[in-house]
Amino acid sequence: MTIQVKEKKIHDYGNDQLVLEGNQFMVPQTNAFGHNFRDYNNAQSERQKGVENFYKTQHINQTYDFVKKMKQNYAKLDKAKMSIWECCELLNEVVDDSDPDLDEPQIQHLLQSAEAIRKDYPNEDWLHLTALIHDLGKIIVLPKFGGLPQWAVVGDTFPVGCAFDESVIHHKYFKENQDFENPIYNTKNGIYSEGCGLENVIMSWGHDDYMYMVAKENGTTLPSAGLFIIRYHSFYPLHKNGAYKHLMNEEDKENLKWLHIFNKYDLYSKSKVHVNVEEVKPYYMSLIEKYFPAKLRW
Repeated sequence: MTIQVKEKKIHDYGNDQLVLEGNQFMVPQTNAFGHNFRDYNNAQSERQKGVENFYKTQHINQTYDFVKKMKQNYAKLDKAKMSIWECCELLNEVVDDSDPDLDEPQIQHLLQSAEAIRKDYPNEDWLHLTALIHDLGKIIVLPKFGGLPQWAVVGDTFPVGCAFDESVIHHKYFKENQDFENPIYNTKNGIYSEGCGLENVIMSWGHDDYMYMVAKENGTTLPSAGLFIIRYHSFYPLHKNGAYKHLMNEEDKENLKWLHIFNKYDLYSKSKVHVNVEEVKPYYMSLIEKYFPAKLRW
């Protein structure tokens, strides 16, 4: 599906580089701060210290009971009625404190991801749109949508109701989570059964699950793989480290292939080089009309 390439071009913007080989997106060597991507051990960076503190707070507070409470509250979808694009514009107010790779407004990350995928997979329009909307759930950090603390909105996700796998970033902080010593939750399967399917697994609460809920309950026609990407794109223990695969069913395994494709663009397209919003807006508006109703309940 990728475009054939002949020529490599490197556009240098200080510490930031966009690497294109022909028209195809290539993985850059460093993030927008000149460090390795997802480098959580750079002690020299104040942002890195903030990221570790974020994960300490997240790991202590993301309990099974907390997640159940959040899911019940947000399942009402009573916060607003608005279009997908209106929600994209709201993300100009959000910066992700858990992200060591970028401190830009979120709408730029969405467009950077979507445009990079669009170049390499021009015929998969559902994937372009999935990239555009995958982080829209971050609006729950805004007061109108609950004003949740960032540890309940962003960051890597993981199942609750079973043992916290050691591959989860900053795993050591789970020792202060009340579920850590609970015999109901601290075994490999916990309350689940092998092969039960990720749809039946309760994930830590955040923007992923919220946007999945919004899309599904508003009747999106995105394919199963699109919804899987939305729900599990922050589930790095699975798609980076292979943890929790014993809970997957066959459909999950097929969808994971698309998530692996998507993740390259989600992670490595983050840049301080902005996309011209008005230039690309008509294309994405046409996709929104194709796959979503005009107004959604949020």
